[in-house]
Amino acid sequence: MSGRDLFCEPRRIRRGAALTLVFASVLVAGAATGSFSDSDRKSAADASRSRAQSRHDDVTEAAARAMADGKSPVEAAERAVSRSGDRWGAVYSQGDYEEFQEALDGQYTGVGLWARRESDGRIEVTRVRAGSPAAAAGIREGDRLRTVDGAKVDGRPVTEVVSLLRGDADDADAGTKVALGLERGTRTWSRTLRRARLSTDSVAVSGLPGDVTLIKVAAFTKGVGGSVGSAVGRAPGRAGIVLDLRGNSGGLVAEAVTAASAFLDGGLVATYDVNGAQRALHADSGGDTTRPLVVLVDGGTMSAAELLTGALQDRGRAVVVGSRTFGKGSVQMPSRLPDGSVAELTVGHYRTPGGHSVDGRGITPDLEADKDSLERAETVLSGLGDPS
Repeated sequence: MSGRDLFCEPRRIRRGAALTLVFASVLVAGAATGSFSDSDRKSAADASRSRAQSRHDDVTEAAARAMADGKSPVEAAERAVSRSGDRWGAVYSQGDYEEFQEALDGQYTGVGLWARRESDGRIEVTRVRAGSPAAAAGIREGDRLRTVDGAKVDGRPVTEVVSLLRGDADDADAGTKVALGLERGTRTWSRTLRRARLSTDSVAVSGLPGDVTLIKVAAFTKGVGGSVGSAVGRAPGRAGIVLDLRGNSGGLVAEAVTAASAFLDGGLVATYDVNGAQRALHADSGGDTTRPLVVLVDGGTMSAAELLTGALQDRGRAVVVGSRTFGKGSVQMPSRLPDGSVAELTVGHYRTPGGHSVDGRGITPDLEADKDSLERAETVLSGLGDPS
């Protein structure tokens, strides 16, 4: 995926709040699997720390120089991040970062659409929140977003499109207007929407035939892991569960680990490195390990959602159905710049319990399916039968 942010509202919801570890993209071979010798591992760790510190110093110095020259520290820091080659690094103004932290609490101001950048550079709407300004305007999944307030968005990183949708920090309040140019097939049209105060509604639970419970997780915002656990606890009898992670562009890793704990009785969820230091994430004990489980994924499944999928697949806990996931799992850590803005720079990478990386490859489902993914999931559950 060329855009770091697959959903447009809430903005940057996949990323971690200050000092909260979040995964965003991809991995390095060997470091987390023990295939390096001790000396090799120490050398790799030292090199990783050196690179990360160098990137951080360059970005901080660029912001400080810009402040001294009366220029924009954020723009200078963004240029430094771009020069560093950190594909998933980003710089946010203090106001933007505060809005993002608010979004992680499940509230945001926006129009209620999610989008991603296609391989041809076009911006496609991947989801529209029910009851949102975007839904009221008739915007649908699959529509193309061509302009925002007259600015063309084709070829732009999704984070830039998000910024245009939300407006400047002083113009992102509920009730402010944003004009969108849209395309559906051969039809093009424009709509002016008013931004609204919305909730993320990251977890939706519904029933399927045979007492199967469908748990749809849109993003891993605060409290989502607990909501997944509660939904599992309320599921009828020993009937199966479909965990739908299609279009889930990630979020807080801690919430993904809590969600994993609903299906695992402790044990490894992922390994990761931060500046070369190896660490591990473990599930809590006491999860439901016997109820049949299918996980639905697609090309929009990424980041923390891939971490959860990889854990359940590698540990034999779930059958994964759908299409190959995006493949995004690096570790960013935020740091304050001299003017109060925030730089999030890549400091490491993660691996699934089986030692698998997903960089550029994603997670391959156990059963390939496209538009019929949900029907295939129900068929799989019927074949798994009653575990009791």
